[in-house]
Amino acid sequence: WALHMKNVTVSLSGQYKCTFATYPYGTKASKIQLIVKAEEERHYLKKVWLNLTLEIPCLEDMTSENLSTYHLKWLVGENGREEELVTKEPSRPAVYRSSSVLEGRAVRLGLNNTLMVFPTKITDDGRVFSCHVLHHPERVQKSSTTVRVFGK
Repeated sequence: WALHMKNVTVSLSGQYKCTFATYPYGTKASKIQLIVKAEEERHYLKKVWLNLTLEIPCLEDMTSENLSTYHLKWLVGENGREEELVTKEPSRPAVYRSSSVLEGRAVRLGLNNTLMVFPTKITDDGRVFSCHVLHHPERVQKSSTTVRVFGK
C-alpha cells in the first residue's frame, strides 16, 4: 500500500496513519511522520541612489507580526563569503555585529525587519544582502537582494 501526494507543501507535514484489516490476524496499523523540508529562496534586485538610505525588505510577502515569532538574520556577501550583520530572536532586541564590509555606516532594522544601511556607497554596487528566517529546523526562508547603486 502506498500514499501518493501531489503538489506537496509544508502544510502537509504531520503524522500519517495507515490502518487495514487482515484475516486472521486482525487490524494492522503503521504510522509515519512526514516532514516537508522547504528551503525557499527568492532573489531580488534593488536600485538605490548614491549616498541615500538603502532599504531592503526581508520577505516581501510576510508581515512583521509573522516574522516577529521567528529567528531572523541579515547577512552581506562579498568576495564569496558572507558576513552576519544583524540577528533577531523572538521577543528580544536585535543584535548588531560590526561589519568590515559596511564599516563606518549605520545599519539598523526598520519596520517589518527591513534592513536599513546609510549612506549607500559606490562599493555597494553588486553587493548581495540576504535575509534568513528560521521557521523550524527543517524550514528556512531566504531572500537575496543584489544592490545596484546609481549616481547623479
